[in-house]
Amino acid sequence: MKILVTGGTGTLGKHVVPMLRAQGAEVVVLSRGDGDLTCDLMTQVPQIDADVVVHLAGGQKGDDVATRNLLAACSGVRHFVYISVIGADTVPLAWLRTKLVCEEAIAASGIPFTILRAAQFHNLTLTMVRAMAKLPIVPVPGMRLQPVDARDVAERIASLALGAPAGRVADLAGPAVYDMKQLVQDYLTTAGKRRLTVPVRLPGKAGKAYRGGQNLTLDGDHGTHTWEEFLAAS
Repeated sequence: MKILVTGGTGTLGKHVVPMLRAQGAEVVVLSRGDGDLTCDLMTQVPQIDADVVVHLAGGQKGDDVATRNLLAACSGVRHFVYISVIGADTVPLAWLRTKLVCEEAIAASGIPFTILRAAQFHNLTLTMVRAMAKLPIVPVPGMRLQPVDARDVAERIASLALGAPAGRVADLAGPAVYDMKQLVQDYLTTAGKRRLTVPVRLPGKAGKAYRGGQNLTLDGDHGTHTWEEFLAAS
C-alpha cells in the first residue's frame, strides 16, 4: 500500500509516518521543505500517485484552499484520511470553521474518506499556558480543555489509514477534562514558578461555546497518555 502523508514532519506526522512504515506501508512524505515530495499545497499540487492520502498539514489560515488543491490532485486515490478538530461545527472561531469547510469539501469530493476530529494536543496546550505564565498576573479564561497526546492521535490515524474508509469516526480526546486554571497551575508548579492568577470571562459566541463545553467530547473515544505525564516529561 502506498500512502502519501502531508505534514509528515510535524507534531502529528512525525509519529504517524514511522507507525505506517512499521506496518509495511510505502510512505511518501509531502512537505514544503524536507519531505520526499516538495510541494506547497497553497499553490499548484502535482497529481498524487498513492492509494491513500493522509492529510495532516494545517495552519491558522488557508486550510480550505490547501485541502481543495490537494483533493483536485487525488484522482485514483482510494482513501482520503483527514485530521480535524473537535468543535469544528459548534465553536464559532474562524480557524475551526475553516476545518469544517475542509470536512465538507472532502465529503463532496467523491473520494472515499475518513475524518477524525481530535482535541487540542498536549504540546499546543503547553505552549498556550507557558505564554500565559510569562505575565506577572496571569489572566485565566473560564473554559475547559480535554487535551490529547499526539501519540494517541497518531495511533488512531495510522489505524484508520490502513483500514477501509469509514466517513466521520468517533472524536478522540484526552482521558480527562481540566479547567484552564488547573492547567496553568500544573505548569507553574512543574516549572517552579509563582504567579497570581485572575479569572476572565471569554466574550461573545465563542466564549459561550467554550463555557458550554462545545470543544469537549465526553461520549467520544479517549487517549491513555495524561497531561500530567506529558508535562513531567517536558
